[in-house]
Amino acid sequence: MGRVDVELAPPYAVHVEPGVLSRVAGAIPPGGRCALLSDERVAPLHARRLTGLERIPRLLIPPGEASKCFARLEEVLDFLAASGLDRGSSLVVLGGGVPGDLGGLAASLYMRGIALVQCPTTLLAQVDASVGGKTAVNLQAGKNLAGTFHQPVAVFADTDVLSTLDEADWRSGLGEVLKTALIEGEELLHLVEQLVEPILARDPADLAEVVERCVRAKARVVASDPEERGPRRALNLGHTFAHAIERVAGFGAIAHGAAVAAGVSLALAASRELGLLREPSLPERAADLAGRLGLPTSLSDLRRESGQPLAAADLIEAMRLDKKGRESRTLLVLPRCAGELELEVEPDGEILVSLLA
Repeated sequence: MGRVDVELAPPYAVHVEPGVLSRVAGAIPPGGRCALLSDERVAPLHARRLTGLERIPRLLIPPGEASKCFARLEEVLDFLAASGLDRGSSLVVLGGGVPGDLGGLAASLYMRGIALVQCPTTLLAQVDASVGGKTAVNLQAGKNLAGTFHQPVAVFADTDVLSTLDEADWRSGLGEVLKTALIEGEELLHLVEQLVEPILARDPADLAEVVERCVRAKARVVASDPEERGPRRALNLGHTFAHAIERVAGFGAIAHGAAVAAGVSLALAASRELGLLREPSLPERAADLAGRLGLPTSLSDLRRESGQPLAAADLIEAMRLDKKGRESRTLLVLPRCAGELELEVEPDGEILVSLLA
């Protein structure tokens, strides 16, 4: 179906296709040792798809954000050592963003870096988390605050596996699809609007087209800014708000994609309030698409849905701690129109209070 080449040093390919997990063994160097990291929910469903890798050592971690911690990282590193991996070995990660982040960080640290093959099994990981080399664990102070950049040698995004996602994981991916469409511009935004019904039906072929287009968009941005020092900040659209929402609610209490959808609506509202918006109908258009995808259309909508108060003062304090800010300043990525963004906007406190009320 689709192959997206990520032009980094070294370059790698993202393979997007129903059934593509059967080809993962071909990415392992001949004679090289490898091991598998997955979670206790994903492996029973999908590890059998990794043809030729049935006998490699495997470690299954508990699912959920709680596994993105230093204690679990140490467990993974000890597992790699016990499995006899050396500098020429590979770690295959099968799962969503949590195994991907944790496994990626372990691969970057073990013997100062071994090969990583990402096999994302959630929509969120396929369109976003598995591409670009970000790895991390969470700290008490916030999400993803301890990590590295470690690019995979290959990514295999099998859209057949998306039929098994629970509703929370599914919605998390849809939030990132919405965000990516707004970043990329009119062509991708229109495509997602046209494919809402087959997306919601989880049709593997139509999903492969959407995933490939989202990956292509992210690959273009990542290649221009591998370590997030400039243009890559575009990928943070809605995320300063979203990470604050997740932190205040308690990590895992609100699906990431639901928080992102609310964050996107807040970013659009801020852009309008600050006079930056050049496409007046975009906030309503994005809210309509979010609603059709089953996502919250606003912060108020998310509060009603989740039952969480998400108090403005708590959200503002959490935003101040966000790792994408500088010196405790809150910096936002705000759309001017679909495909055009302002990357570092510092709103005043009154505007934030008004937006988050």
